[in-house]
Amino acid sequence: MQYVRVWDLPLRLFHWLLAAAVLAAMLTGQIGGNLMVWHGRLGILIAGLLGFRLAWGIVGSTHSRFASFVRGPAAIIAYLRGHWHGLGHNPLGALSVLGLLTVLALQAAGGLFANDDIAFQGPLYGLVSKDSSDWMTGLLRKGFWLVLALVALHLAAIAFYTRKLHFTLVEDTYQPEQDKRWVVVAPPNSNGTCLLLARAASPEQEAAVGNQTGGRVFLFLQTDDFWRDYE
Repeated sequence: MQYVRVWDLPLRLFHWLLAAAVLAAMLTGQIGGNLMVWHGRLGILIAGLLGFRLAWGIVGSTHSRFASFVRGPAAIIAYLRGHWHGLGHNPLGALSVLGLLTVLALQAAGGLFANDDIAFQGPLYGLVSKDSSDWMTGLLRKGFWLVLALVALHLAAIAFYTRKLHFTLVEDTYQPEQDKRWVVVAPPNSNGTCLLLARAASPEQEAAVGNQTGGRVFLFLQTDDFWRDYE
């Protein structure tokens, strides 16, 4: 078996630096005052990080490249039907990633020309008229809520997969010789009990999904509080 690290170090650093920069930019922008200087610096940092992500999405490692996870409508439909399998972002998650990166890029670009009518002016403010700058500033204020909504959606998706289902991922190993993944999960508070998740690989196996044991119960999970774990 071959262990595959899906997200490389540069991408992990990008992810956490972008998250920290966006959070700090939102806070400094809302507080305003003298912090607007730092808000502008953070905007430039975000623009730089997004530029890196664009380049890394073209020349980076396999699962960092946009071509590896940005797919067409057929893949999205297959995912919604439960027929998709692969490493990295799923087809629907890829749309969320692209949407968030696009909105952040537009916010960062607009901030270069924005002003607050008091003391802050973007580094490229002088290249446009005051009316154009005011228009872009207005869009930035509206875009703030869009960024907030997309971030909330992103976090909600993560929370669903890691908290709502409660199972802990024990192993996720790619087997290149068979082109499949060895995925093992464990129930909450498990003392060694694990489940191996396998994808149906033939029409016969797909037809048996949901009836693998011929209508018989084959698995019991013990709990001291059923409704707590169920809900």
